[in-house]
Amino acid sequence: PLEDPVEIERCDLDVKTNSRKHHTELFGEERLIVRRGQPFTVILTAFGPQSSGLTPLVSCVSAGPLPRKESDTKASFTLSDSTSETEWSASATSDPSRKTVSVSIASSPNAPIGLYSLEVDQDGQKTSLGQFILLFNAWCPGDAVHMRSETKRQEYVLAQHGQVYRGTHKRIKGSPWNFGQFEAGILDICLKILDDNPKFVSNADQDCSGRRNPVYVSRVLSAMINSNNDRGVLVGEWGEFSGGVHPGVWIGSGDILRQWAESGPVRYGQCWVFAAVACTVSRALGIPCRVVTNFGSAHDTDANLVIENLYDEDGKRISGGDSVWNFHVWVDSWMTRPDLGQEFDGWQTSDPTPQETSEGVFCCGPAPVKAIKEGELTKKYDAPFIFAEVNADVMDLVQLSNGEFVKFSGSTKSVGRFISTKAVGSDDRHDITHQYKYPEGSKEERQVYEKAQHHNKLQQRGAEPGLHLKIKLADNMIVGSDFEVFAVLTNNHMKARTCNFLFFARAVGYNGKLGDGCGFASLHCVVCLFVFPERRLSLKLDYDSYGAAITSDRLIQLSAITVDKQTIDFCKAEKTIVLDEPQLEIKLLGEATLNQKVAAELTLLNPLPEPLQDCSFTIEGVGLTDSKPITAEYVAELTKNNQKRTKMSRSCDLELTHFLERCFCNRELS
Repeated sequence: PLEDPVEIERCDLDVKTNSRKHHTELFGEERLIVRRGQPFTVILTAFGPQSSGLTPLVSCVSAGPLPRKESDTKASFTLSDSTSETEWSASATSDPSRKTVSVSIASSPNAPIGLYSLEVDQDGQKTSLGQFILLFNAWCPGDAVHMRSETKRQEYVLAQHGQVYRGTHKRIKGSPWNFGQFEAGILDICLKILDDNPKFVSNADQDCSGRRNPVYVSRVLSAMINSNNDRGVLVGEWGEFSGGVHPGVWIGSGDILRQWAESGPVRYGQCWVFAAVACTVSRALGIPCRVVTNFGSAHDTDANLVIENLYDEDGKRISGGDSVWNFHVWVDSWMTRPDLGQEFDGWQTSDPTPQETSEGVFCCGPAPVKAIKEGELTKKYDAPFIFAEVNADVMDLVQLSNGEFVKFSGSTKSVGRFISTKAVGSDDRHDITHQYKYPEGSKEERQVYEKAQHHNKLQQRGAEPGLHLKIKLADNMIVGSDFEVFAVLTNNHMKARTCNFLFFARAVGYNGKLGDGCGFASLHCVVCLFVFPERRLSLKLDYDSYGAAITSDRLIQLSAITVDKQTIDFCKAEKTIVLDEPQLEIKLLGEATLNQKVAAELTLLNPLPEPLQDCSFTIEGVGLTDSKPITAEYVAELTKNNQKRTKMSRSCDLELTHFLERCFCNRELS
């Protein structure tokens, strides 16, 4: 090195090369975005006759409004022969002929993520070299979010589209979702979410320091994706949607995040929207993340790990706090848990849907999936609530005229079914129930439940002699059609039973909230093993009856109840049906060619006995629609069984050939 400081004429952040090495090229080449724990290179052009070397050079990086070494938001380090894998460090090589010096800078694998400033100090002469964004690094073995599998890193960090599963456990349907974490401006919005959280506002230094820990960041996101305690991203709504967008209309995260950045909390979201947006933000920040759907998801309000369904003597439901949602959606994020021990590393469940408060804030998690499976409910955060969502027992109680509650049925198997996420590398559904719980009814599953449930043990009951109910469904139940369902009552006891046989149909939301009734049938009957061992009660569901009652979830809850008041014996069967929706067909007109317009023809068959008005088609695709949905209005009425088409074309200015291949081969038109 020379004795006199060398004037730095220019700094090249070498964005293209660094982005490729750090798997951030999909963000574009406008600025430097790197992942922690991995070196990146900047090229300095020196000026003057002594530019073949540098004086002892100190590099400084700083993040946040109040950078401090004690908070790990500021670091200074001198040039050495090589970089370190465990702390901020730098090394340099000179090219005297070109008057350049290549400086390799390695960040700590535990450094806080965020926006950094980079400068050099030569004997007190400071020169700013620019700014860069530092993200979590699933490719770095020293990072808490490290994943060994490249295919999983491609799926859980880099994939921009996915599937979100909804429906019921017997009729699971995947819907495409455009995460779009690499779209222009999205990363800045994700960093703004961190900066707008109340913890940053109250103590910016502590909050920025906490961003080294993906557990901390995931918990902040769990609170900030909903807007209940802050100006978070989404307003939750399960009833009236005036003044906002119905949750079922969203097909991607980009629109939601951009609206929030421009004007604050976005109306409206429900669980799958909260989860999908949380997945986008997590992947953008570098945390491997997957969207998970739990069918038959319990909401245990009193934390006793039991869902109590209360009925009066006439079989009518008494409103209570507990409920079982037809499905619920959250996210799992991959990280180590040094606060809990190595055995709890791996997937951690976080739930951004505002259900219950945790430490005074509407957030939930992260809790280790391993702790949920093993019933380790003391492990942070919110393990008891999540355990109940997948493994609570259900108890049906009838309130007698004297006020006493009597159990008449229950289930240890109806909660936590077909827990689903998108498979790695394909759009297939991957069942991950085994990761959350042991097989239902197994010795291990019951042992775990008893371990978690210290004060309320419920034993699974076998089929006892007496009355039994089941519900049978029609084959084709498409929204708009009329169909018939049946409740079947059998008696395998020697003694004849005289019962009131009741069959209800009510609209229901996916969160278990009951709506208006849309069908009822009743029968006073005698059921005898030798004469009338079986009774069938039919219930016709006409569109005229259920059409105005159902929500966009297209769910109807069927409840059959028998009441034998002489023996105070009750029997119940319940089933939730999801009505099929018409298929939307997508056809490309012509060959898809790079940087050329392509027309897509969308076809919909109206199944309703009434015309549809003010219809529109919306499509969205990564790299295809300029980072925002395209909507085409259809002005004419769409009458029953009339097949209507609309053609839409849009220029797809794609910079990378593999974008085109992935989007069209996988039909990424949402």
